[in-house]
Formats: sequence, structure tokens, C-alpha cells
Amino acid sequence: MKLKAVTAVVAALTLAACGGEQPKEVTPEVPHGYVEGAEEAAEAQSRLIVADSDTGAVRVVDLITEEVHEVGRVDGVRAVTGDGRFGYLTAGDGTIRVIDSGSWMVDHGDHVHYYRAKVRDVGVAPGKQLSAAYSDPAVSALSYSDGTTTLLDRAALDKGTVTELGKITHAGVAIPYGEHIIATVTDDGKPFARGVRVHDRQGKAVAEIDQPCPELRGQAVTRRGVVFGCADGALLVTEKDGAFAGAKIPYPRSVTAQERATAFFHRPGGATLAARAGDSAVWSLDVGRRSWQYVETGPVAAVNAVGEGGPLLVLTRDGKLRSFDSAGKEQTAIPLLTPEGTAAGAATIQVDSTRAYLNNPLSAEVYEIDYNDNLRRARTLKVGGKAGHIVETGR
Repeated sequence: MKLKAVTAVVAALTLAACGGEQPKEVTPEVPHGYVEGAEEAAEAQSRLIVADSDTGAVRVVDLITEEVHEVGRVDGVRAVTGDGRFGYLTAGDGTIRVIDSGSWMVDHGDHVHYYRAKVRDVGVAPGKQLSAAYSDPAVSALSYSDGTTTLLDRAALDKGTVTELGKITHAGVAIPYGEHIIATVTDDGKPFARGVRVHDRQGKAVAEIDQPCPELRGQAVTRRGVVFGCADGALLVTEKDGAFAGAKIPYPRSVTAQERATAFFHRPGGATLAARAGDSAVWSLDVGRRSWQYVETGPVAAVNAVGEGGPLLVLTRDGKLRSFDSAGKEQTAIPLLTPEGTAAGAATIQVDSTRAYLNNPLSAEVYEIDYNDNLRRARTLKVGGKAGHIVETGR
């Protein structure tokens, strides 16, 4: 009986397919978060873009497989800036080379997608002397030292093409945020920005944040909003239902021009920021609690913040990496570089959700540090040439 039933069903389907109405072709459903030409992974596919300041050689290091990809040369390379996927390398003549690391994440708020693809050299971006680069899924904003920002089509960039959408003229940086662009503004003839303005994605100004930010220097993008450094503290810009607002986070005391924060460092998305406070101390800014902490560390070469509940990481000029707890008390110190290795100012601390990476500008070594285990050196990565400049992607 069962065999007859199956035979009857097959026969009926065959007749239906051969005569009368033809069956409709089924289109495969596109998975949520799908990106053409990329492989989705269950965990972060972190990579390092590494540039040799002596030879200009550019390499991408896969932090999972330790495979090193050679990606050409950038003559006189003197800086590397990243936006989570792309590295923007400033050459000796000021031109900007764009490198696709082939590693990135897409944050949907309640969940995250991780992707990996081929490493490639995208080409040269418009403009010279890059000062900052920030992106969202639609726009990449490249800000230059002459006070202008070029807006690039991010979808085109993902496919390997540099396509300009518009420009913004201002006095510092522009940051895609809340489906708009937050850009600094200045008065004619003034050396520093005084506040921030909201633009649409083509660069047209649509609103101005009413909170002033005198002598604006330094910025960071966090899950709680965009932070700007001001002479009197920090300005936090947030967005809700298309409306933008600014709130000040004043310093706990009067600070000198040398003590104020002018550049912020943090784990991508993290809401705890670190900044130098003169030569021998560091500011820790808890954006969630809207509070500052002054931490005496000794002479500072590099700094970064792990995030809420995590340590403050400081490379001091004696070559030691030090960690400080939320109360500003030193927990651990380990030797990593020589004093000469910190003197060039090229050593940086890159931080992700489990590890920190610190480059030795005088050698081919990058040190992977487990900051949750007394700064244990988990790996020493050999990248070839000299690890003059690094930036992590895929976070």
C-alpha cells in the first residue's frame, strides 16, 4: 500500500509538470546579513594591517591563521588609520592608499555578523594629509588636515571602487552617525573648532548642536554616542528617533592646556575612553557614568582602554606595558620594548574583546597580550620587515 501511494504521487507530479500549469521556480532566500563575495563566520575574523616605515611594505596578518598577506608598498608611509575594515595609509607625499583587509563585522544591535574576504589594494583616495577616517554601512568619511572631508560611497568601496558622494568644509573631522554626518565647525580665522553640526549624507547641514565645545580636539565613536574633546571637558552627541542632542561632561577640576585630553583611544564600540593627560598621566572617561578619572602612570608612550570593567593599558617610555584598574591602581607591569622602541612614537596599543596588540617599531614583532591574565604574552607574531604602524580590523 505504501509503494502504491508513493507511485501515485510521483505520477501525479509528473503529469502536472508535463501539461497544464508549470510549477513556479523557487528563488533561494537570501540569508540575513548576506554580503556578496564574502564568507560569514561564527566569530570575529580579526586581522592586522601592518606597514613598514622603512621600506613602505604593506602586509595584512590573519590573527586566526597567522598567515601574512603581502599587499604592495606605500612610499614613505607614516601613518595608518582604520575604520574596522579598511586601512588608510598616508604616504610620504600625503596621498592616501586604501587597503581592504578583507575582515569586518556588521553590528545589528542585538546581534553581530562577522565576515572574511580576500585582501586587496583598492587604490588611492581623493585628498591628501588624512587626519581621521570613519565609516558606517553607507558612507566613509575621510577628513583631511586642510579642514575638509570627502564622503565616499561605502557600498562602492566594499566592491573595490573609490566613488565620491560629496564634501564637507569644516575645521576637523566628520563622523557618520545615526544615518547622518556629525562634523565639527569653526569660525573664520580660528585655529580650533567650537562645536559640531549635523549634516545629511550628501554633506548638507541640517542642524547644529547647541552645546559649545571650545577648542575642540579629539573624538571617539561609542555605543552611547559620539564624544568630542573640549577645553572644558567632553561633549557627548546622541541620537534618538532622528533627533540629535549634546551633553557636556565637565572635567572634575580645572585643567591646563597640557593636561586636557586631545586624542581618545578605546576598544571599538566601548564606552570607556583613554587619553593622555600631559606627559606622565592619563585620563579615563567613563561615558556611561559621564565621569573622568585622572591616573598617574609615569611618562606615557601609548595608551588604550579595554572598556567597562576592564583595565586601562599604558605603555610607558621605559618600554613596560602597565595595566590599571578602575580605581587607577596599577595591577601589572611587564617589559615589552626598549626605551628606544618607544621613542619614535609609532608604537600603539590595539584592543579587541579579548586581546591587545602592541607593535615593536624596531623589529618584525607584534605582541599579543591577554589583558585578563596579568598581561600574559599569548603570542609573538612575526610580520616581516618592521612593524612600524599597525591597525586592527574585523572588530
